Amino acid sequence: MTDGSGVRFRDRDRLARTPTHETALDCLAAGIEAALPERLIRDAVSVRGESLRIEGTDGAVCEYDLDAYDRVSLLGAGKATAGAAEAVAGVLAEGGRPIDEGLVVTDQTPDEPDGDSVDEPSANGIEVFPGDHPLPSERGVESTRRVLDAAERAGPDDLVLAVITGGGSALLAAPADPLSVDALRGLTSALLASGASIDEINAVRKHCSAVKGGQLARTIAPATTATLAVSDVIGDPLDTIASGPTVPDRSTYADALAVLDRYDLDVSAAVRERLRAGADGEVSETPTAGDPAFGRSTAVVVGNGRTALDAAASAAGDRGYEPLVLSASVRGEAREAGTTHAAIAEECVARGSPIEPPAVLLSGGETTVTVEEATEPGMGGPNAEFVA
Repeated sequence: MTDGSGVRFRDRDRLARTPTHETALDCLAAGIEAALPERLIRDAVSVRGESLRIEGTDGAVCEYDLDAYDRVSLLGAGKATAGAAEAVAGVLAEGGRPIDEGLVVTDQTPDEPDGDSVDEPSANGIEVFPGDHPLPSERGVESTRRVLDAAERAGPDDLVLAVITGGGSALLAAPADPLSVDALRGLTSALLASGASIDEINAVRKHCSAVKGGQLARTIAPATTATLAVSDVIGDPLDTIASGPTVPDRSTYADALAVLDRYDLDVSAAVRERLRAGADGEVSETPTAGDPAFGRSTAVVVGNGRTALDAAASAAGDRGYEPLVLSASVRGEAREAGTTHAAIAEECVARGSPIEPPAVLLSGGETTVTVEEATEPGMGGPNAEFVA
């Protein structure tokens, strides 16, 4: 059934057993609707005359004179990138400057052989190529090579729009020489099960990749790059969203090695050798601030978790509940964070603190799950662990 926001829930009638459950679903739907990439892009991107305008969530504005560029291309990766890229290309087409080329990698596609695009380019010129999440795959590597090839084609008088969303770390997969896809898969699996933070996980992934940590920007240069990022990370650090393929990297090979040691990770010899070689200066570091790769590069966040929380809070208020956003920066073990959230709710019922019922408590962030050895495989991720 579809609610008033347009978001469709499977089995809504069964889930909405009481007015309270119905309100919870309405809040969830409002948050999802507000965070849809197509909506975020339409709010952030516009073409006025010959000027492309991109506005970030922090109020930062970037403008580009479209007449100054020979070609405009669009590259991207992430679970929500297909919709976001289509929206960007649509705004440009409506403004009279359709993109010349568009390629994105996402997992929201049928299983196509050999990394082929799902369909012909869309009406707005976007080709969608398949990848996999949360573990990188062969087809994701092939799709990423297509993106890198397009990046290399960009000339000094071109504008490249990079549309990046959550999940891009796994989907935009290009193993650094001499690593294999299998080595990346094993490394990623170990990292995700370790309880490491997203910053720690990405520090390792960046230094085992040929595209993450600013290396896509290095490939695009000297063309102009404008990055539009939809953040799923606490604090919206651009170098963490999808492992920051188009922005300066603050982490080092030494940081990556420290993560392996801190969590006593069992990874392939090739991975350790690669990281040790980098720490010893035998392999070039990922580009940092001041690198020529970023001389003509800008990046803004066009949507984040707070966008969804604010919309959910508004929906609660519209239905007669007092909303309280506890935090948009919840972190740590998901089960512990969930227990704390429940304890606050119990306090509201028992003592009216920190807010009196009827109320809706909301939170968001980036929790982790440490996977212990088990005889039976588990299901779900941090969100499922949180609500359990």
